[in-house]
Amino acid sequence: RDRLRSRGLGDVYKRQSLSYTCQISFQIIMNILYPLLFCYLLLGFSQGTNITAKQAKKQLSDEALLDTVQHRTFRYFWEGAEPNSGLARERIHMDGIYPENDQNIVTSGGSGFGIMAILAGIDRGYVTREEGLKRMERIITFLETADRFHGVCPHWWHGDTGKVKPFGQKDNGGDLVETAFIMQALLTVHQYYVNKDSTRQTPTEKALTERELSLATRIDQLWREVDWNFYRQNGQNVLYWHWSPQYAWEMNFPIHGYNECLIMYILAAASPTHGIPPKVYHEGWAENGAILSPHKVENIELNLRYQDSKAGPLFWAQYSFLGLNPTKLKDKYCSDYFNEMKNLTLANRAYCIRNPKCHKGFGSDCWGLTASYSVNGYAAHAPNEHDDKGVISPTAALSSIVYTPEYSLQVMRHLYEMGEKVFGPYGFYDAFSETDNWYPQRYLAIDQGPIAVMIENYRSGLLWKLFMSHPDIQKGLQKLGFSIEN
Repeated sequence: RDRLRSRGLGDVYKRQSLSYTCQISFQIIMNILYPLLFCYLLLGFSQGTNITAKQAKKQLSDEALLDTVQHRTFRYFWEGAEPNSGLARERIHMDGIYPENDQNIVTSGGSGFGIMAILAGIDRGYVTREEGLKRMERIITFLETADRFHGVCPHWWHGDTGKVKPFGQKDNGGDLVETAFIMQALLTVHQYYVNKDSTRQTPTEKALTERELSLATRIDQLWREVDWNFYRQNGQNVLYWHWSPQYAWEMNFPIHGYNECLIMYILAAASPTHGIPPKVYHEGWAENGAILSPHKVENIELNLRYQDSKAGPLFWAQYSFLGLNPTKLKDKYCSDYFNEMKNLTLANRAYCIRNPKCHKGFGSDCWGLTASYSVNGYAAHAPNEHDDKGVISPTAALSSIVYTPEYSLQVMRHLYEMGEKVFGPYGFYDAFSETDNWYPQRYLAIDQGPIAVMIENYRSGLLWKLFMSHPDIQKGLQKLGFSIEN
């Protein structure tokens, strides 16, 4: 019994010793395994997150993608605006480098595009009705006191003072083309606010409506003050781009078509106070029919003569038609402006796909040549081997979405999937070149604006509807012989 008891106690001791040894061994093993397991799980989670992010971009619906790009681009003109004027800065460089020290210079034409982008943002609820109205009031207050020349805006202002910033030595006065771009926008805003109905509104809503109607009246006054006839230089039947109080007409730039300036002639004809006679359009812009020049580019038919080229940069298909609706619009020189601008876009795309200079990245999902930043400064990129610098400007294809929705969305999705290399806080950066590995994180107002505006016109037609509803525009189009087929 004693031996059994002794053996039993020994077994107990052995079992305890074995248990203790196992516990130590298990602890050692787990001390090794836990960090390895943690690293494994962390790596797997990280990879899973990356895959999910990539998949999310690919799975984003067209509507969600459009809204993402429009909203992000809207922010250039909302958050990125010059604070005193409320207008668009000419440029925003995310690197903070401004060689000309011009970070607070505002642009008249680019601000026009931005005003339309803001208006669409108000309507979509990106900002409140009151916030939007306050911004518009700030803009109009600035314009009422800023330098103008016979009612015509300069290309640039100092945002803090409203004084002209010369675009060039002799270009220090009125710029009729840039003025047309901002007036196109202001008339669109006018129509948004002028027809507000104050019935069945709360006192707060009525107060807002009264301010909106007051703003529309102030816009109308700015519109009436533009002396389009003065820019005929002593009554000639053509409009001139510039006039300077110091250099008068020395810039000497009569404007003939076709380029981005069609809207200027239409506004000049539509003015209720300084309207040009029809012969200024027919003899000046159309040069008595010389604007007609049927030809093919990339085997695509075009009917208008494009200044200095067979098919110009794509902003020629966009700037005049941010408010002016080209759909079924025609006159004696063009039987279908929408189709002409669509073909101009298709020729640009076809050239990029053919890619005769073998640039890296060019193709069906990456096309679009227009004026923008370039590898060496600034250039008006166009679909020919001389003006093709291997630079893609996102605004070219994206602002063409009203003409080529399927193809433009293809580019938009491709660029969006390229990520932060080309997409920043204010939308897609101005330009890039895969050939030169050149990806500047910089923006220009005149390129950002049309993206947001044309996306809105594609989604709802809002800005087209508003501009085309203005009585003066309807009269101006009729005066020049335009019609819209039913």
